[in-house]
Amino acid sequence: MSSNRVAWLSPSDSPDSFPDISKALREPDGLLAAGGDLGPDRLLHAYRTGIFPWFDDGQPILWWSPDPRCVLRPREFQTSSRMRRAIRSSSAEITINRSFSEVIQSCSGPRRSEQGTWITAEMIGAYETLHAEGWAHSIEVRDGNSLIGGLYGLAIGRMFFGESMFSQRSNASKLAMLGLSEILDDNAFEMIDCQVVSQHLLTLGAVAIPREEFAAHLLSSCPSLTRFVGWPASSIKVCDLRPK
Repeated sequence: MSSNRVAWLSPSDSPDSFPDISKALREPDGLLAAGGDLGPDRLLHAYRTGIFPWFDDGQPILWWSPDPRCVLRPREFQTSSRMRRAIRSSSAEITINRSFSEVIQSCSGPRRSEQGTWITAEMIGAYETLHAEGWAHSIEVRDGNSLIGGLYGLAIGRMFFGESMFSQRSNASKLAMLGLSEILDDNAFEMIDCQVVSQHLLTLGAVAIPREEFAAHLLSSCPSLTRFVGWPASSIKVCDLRPK
């Protein structure tokens, strides 16, 4: 692949027909391929090899593998002293996989600094299929009957691939991340893939690692397609979380 072109995939191509991630463009950072489809087999192969889809309405499906990669090791999630005080007095609870459709729809809503969203109707349908098949999961933050924040992503082997999060109240998405981190740490997950580096993620304890190093972690954390079934069945009180 030349320095200014990406590979084009056909929906009829096999799910493992992506180029090697080392061939991703430097500008825009990580763009690897376009086209194909969002079928479960292609998506699962993509994540296990360090690739994820990210595109807007009107664009072809675009596949990315940026370098460096942003990751968060579950036990290294960081909270501020102000947030720790808020956690101790919180009446909110965290639930798992009770409202996947509502979470992804909330994540697809417009953001203050953005025009529209990259979570298109096509993407929503694809991840709802992955949820029905036991791969995609939602972490919800509830206060009484209200869903005030959450996130969703994929769990394959001992790796969680984060996709998006939302907040209806201050710090609600951080609470979802904290709850997820504690569950994953208790179950020996190696890391959460946060995809692209941002200052916000860095303040939560995320770090940037070389793409090659991330690929090596994938080989050890999800060498085969294995669903994670160890999610807690009951809700978790936010005041019982163990923030650092």
